[in-house]
Amino acid sequence: NSLFSLSQVVHAHKPHFMALHCQEFGGKNYEASMSHVDKFPDALSGCVSQSVYISIISWFIVFVVLFFFLQALGSFYFLHESLKNIYQFDFKAKKYKKVTGKEIYSDTLESTPMLEKEKFPQDYFPECKWSRKGFIRTRWCITDCAFDLVNIHLFHDASNLIAWETSPSVYSGIRHKALGYVLDRIIDQRFEKVSYFVFGDFNFRLDAKAVVETLCAKATMQTIRAADTNEVVKLIFRESDNDRKVMLQLEKKLFDYFNQDVFRDNNGTALLEFDRELSVFKDRLYELDISFPPSYPYSEDSSQGRQYMNTRCPAWCDRILMSHSAKELILKSENDEKIVIYDHIGPNVCMGDHKPVFLSFRIAAGAGKPIANVHKCCVVQ
Repeated sequence: NSLFSLSQVVHAHKPHFMALHCQEFGGKNYEASMSHVDKFPDALSGCVSQSVYISIISWFIVFVVLFFFLQALGSFYFLHESLKNIYQFDFKAKKYKKVTGKEIYSDTLESTPMLEKEKFPQDYFPECKWSRKGFIRTRWCITDCAFDLVNIHLFHDASNLIAWETSPSVYSGIRHKALGYVLDRIIDQRFEKVSYFVFGDFNFRLDAKAVVETLCAKATMQTIRAADTNEVVKLIFRESDNDRKVMLQLEKKLFDYFNQDVFRDNNGTALLEFDRELSVFKDRLYELDISFPPSYPYSEDSSQGRQYMNTRCPAWCDRILMSHSAKELILKSENDEKIVIYDHIGPNVCMGDHKPVFLSFRIAAGAGKPIANVHKCCVVQ
């Protein structure tokens, strides 16, 4: 169902260049899942190719990154056969190379110069025994337009109880540090600066303290502590009247609010005011208006495509962000035909605990010329 939902979006928008960024390849139970990981590229290609339109794709490029202890970032790029003179950047040679056919990089990632990958330093999130988060970067040149595509996975909230203690939360600060690290890397002096798109699981969360205080403004709070350590293990918010009805129960990995409709009605628009993490980067990153419900955490029950799990406060974790120069690329068109769509995939279908998002747009030929002197760097090798 997940792949079918993806193929429907592909068929509807008919992209000539499609970038698909995935996280958690193999999942946390990777030892049992690796056999499925090996089969996924072919399954994805076969499903997408069932579309009448996409069947004329002649080849595609696949990158699958499997970090030690499985941080698994997978980046897939599908290119339409009508596209000519497509180049990919060689980060070692610092030159573009013409793309000539299907390539799969999996076991050879340490040696391939066609991507840049990095895990975040261990001390960014010391609660983890190993660093599981990071990014992959690729650079492309199409119709004289050069741009970077960055697949990113930032740190999660380890505890709901800690997340709601301060505003903004300590986890928000960790994500800011990691995202800043990525942005500094992709605009440093090693390579020519180009427009860039950063998309994946940012793990952005709503301001938990502000959300709880708003949702439970007329409630009283009961604190439950562990008998041996006196540590807070649960918070219970009850209505002041109405027979003391429980509105919210909060634990380390429990966010059980009595009315999930608040997260779904009108695509959760009422909660967008609490989506504040990106504001720190407003001078560096741009995002189109969000018009879809929070992308996480959905139930993994295949019969509950619209249901959220009661583990975390629903939030827009999955995003597509871009540099301000990239914004100019997608909003300018030769004939003012501004077809730009930012939405989610499979609203009623179980897609795992995250609901994928997509951005569809058109770039006018030569739109990138003012940003990167492409003709000087696009060298056929």
